[in-house]
Amino acid sequence: MARSDKLLAAMRANPRSDWTIGDVESVARAFGITCKPPRRGSHYTLSHEAVRGHLTVPAHRPIKAIYIMLLVEMIDSLAGE
Repeated sequence: MARSDKLLAAMRANPRSDWTIGDVESVARAFGITCKPPRRGSHYTLSHEAVRGHLTVPAHRPIKAIYIMLLVEMIDSLAGE
């Protein structure tokens, strides 16, 4: 099992854990999601051509559970293509 798969499984099991923006970037990139760092401010933008819209995630630690759940939902929608 790849590191990103383990991270995704852990995010599913416990979205309230102490996640970092590095964890989010790692999982997103493994699933083909573009993760753009902020030009100004602190919000990263995650997007994928097959998913309508985008997700903005603040880089402050810990990342709130809602953003982790939305990322998992985005990945699940890609798997359901």
